[in-house]
Amino acid sequence: MRHAAAAEPRPYHHGDLSRALVDAALRLLERDGPSALSLRAVAREAGVSPAAPYHHFKDKGELLDAVAQQGWQMLNESLARTRAEQADAELNSGLGVTYVRFAREHPALYRVMYDCSRDREALPDHSNDKDSAFCRVRDSLIRAGADPDDQIGLELSAVAAWCAAHGLAEMAAFKQFQSLKDALGGEEAFLRGVFNHMGAITRAMPGSPDET
Repeated sequence: MRHAAAAEPRPYHHGDLSRALVDAALRLLERDGPSALSLRAVAREAGVSPAAPYHHFKDKGELLDAVAQQGWQMLNESLARTRAEQADAELNSGLGVTYVRFAREHPALYRVMYDCSRDREALPDHSNDKDSAFCRVRDSLIRAGADPDDQIGLELSAVAAWCAAHGLAEMAAFKQFQSLKDALGGEEAFLRGVFNHMGAITRAMPGSPDET
């Protein structure tokens, strides 16, 4: 009886419903996966009428876009905390670890974030804002010594770092890495070790600055 009462539609003040629907979609996504998401299911989870979501989202695609945007905001906030807490010497690997942890802790949301961004002409929403995930990576590279006037080189480096973090987020759970994690003292040490060794790849390549 208590569960049924909680699911009954309840009034929202103006401006609250959109956020409540996104929050409900996030809960469904984390609990049941992307296949469980529909406007009707989100309405039920939020405790509103089946028609209520259509006042804010014309279809499931628009709802997913809003969920993805919320995911990017959550990731940006996590990276901001890391940036405030980490010393410059450890900042790049710290941001990488935070990124991978976010992806591992929110796998369904992470997938929606990229599914909603893949076909866009621009990078994810707000990617050029100073507080975006992409710009935090770019700024950390500058703090580590990258030339801020070399815009193309800086963008390429930021993309490379982002792709590396994305790839590690996809592969970090592979069982083949467990013995290495054990040898290093755990998953965080493994993640930091991978990020810290990424520069060794380019240094070992013929024609790299260390080879000339």
